Amino acid sequence: MTEPDRFDRGHTDDLMTFLAASPTPYHAVTTAAERLEKAGFRQVAETDAWDGTSGGKYVLRGGAIVAWYVPEGAAPHTPFRIVGAHTDSPNLRVKPLPDTGAHGWRQVAVEIYGGPLLNSWLDRDLGLAGRLTLRDGSTRLVNVDRPLLRVPQLAIHLDRSVTADGLKLDKQRHMQPVWGLGRDVRDGDLIAFLEETAGIPAGQVTGWDLMTHSVEPPAYLGRDGELLAGPRMDNLLSVHAGTAALAAVASSSSQPASIPVLAAFDHEENGSQSDTGADGPLLGTVLERSVYARGGSFEDRARAFAGTVCLSSDTGHAVHPNYAERHDPTHHPRVNGGPILKVNVNNRYATDGSGRAEFTAACEAADVPFQSFVSNNSMPCGTTIGPITAARHGIKTVDIGVAILSMHSVRELCGADDPFLLANALTAFLER
Repeated sequence: MTEPDRFDRGHTDDLMTFLAASPTPYHAVTTAAERLEKAGFRQVAETDAWDGTSGGKYVLRGGAIVAWYVPEGAAPHTPFRIVGAHTDSPNLRVKPLPDTGAHGWRQVAVEIYGGPLLNSWLDRDLGLAGRLTLRDGSTRLVNVDRPLLRVPQLAIHLDRSVTADGLKLDKQRHMQPVWGLGRDVRDGDLIAFLEETAGIPAGQVTGWDLMTHSVEPPAYLGRDGELLAGPRMDNLLSVHAGTAALAAVASSSSQPASIPVLAAFDHEENGSQSDTGADGPLLGTVLERSVYARGGSFEDRARAFAGTVCLSSDTGHAVHPNYAERHDPTHHPRVNGGPILKVNVNNRYATDGSGRAEFTAACEAADVPFQSFVSNNSMPCGTTIGPITAARHGIKTVDIGVAILSMHSVRELCGADDPFLLANALTAFLER
């Protein structure tokens, strides 16, 4: 473990609570909003006229949240300091015609979202959660957080080739979960069950955005509890840290020199191209309206954006003890070694030298160690919302995160110290 004085179990305990309460992006932003409300933030509607008053405000749109804190006396051209993250994770999502089955089994038809490690979803007790849309246009969150579904793996006795050739899964044929028995598949059964569960009158749900999740709770792991195992760390770990950092800055007795912002987007796992994704207009619209609400002009908007910095926080790859050859030989991020600075000269990450200096200053101010991550030259490099944010808004952006194992598994693994260290670095960044 790292030095005991660096480890704040209270923060990591709170992260575990956040993960358990956030099985979907819709739940995650609702949970974040509730925490910001306690710190004095208030929700503003996009359809209302905005005022230029100081204080904390936030916008909710689907599975995305943008929150910001305007200090007393902030000028229209005051720059922003943004923590960017994403709320979605790879999973199995319910199709428009969900009721299916065969050979006496009742099943739910699902579609693969993002790039999950499919084998990690096999033989798991799965719940079902998401957003229901009613006839009147209103929405309700639903969360069946108990064993409801299961994707059963084929017994080895019926496929001996698994031993020699490895497990091969067909996304269409092999990933449909079972949820009961019955020879007669009846259209509408699943939604009727969810209406009853959510206390909604029968026949009122006309739309849904539903997804599966593992009901196994987060847990400390290891001899000394120095590891944390749990779902959706990619990337709710960053959403939680950003929420905590923004609330801390807004609650501080000293006023920040810039306007601190949390921007947590949906749909990063499939390209960010949506009205709630980083490649959509949401962040730019919110920032511009904040400038104009304080009496600013287009010139003020340009000045504010020119001085703005964004830390795009997403999980990265810790060195894997069984696959060390897959990593760059001179860059081996380790868990509990502090947040990572992600670099890729082909702009898969947005970090450059000046961005490194920004992050270094924040970590030094918070007394937080950090590490560097770069991909092995022989391996393709992933990407984040960082380059999208930089290109779309002309904002200096730096890609950072926490090193984890088992990324895109139904259950990921990080160091129990690192979430606390990340939150401290983000707080120092927003305060600067």
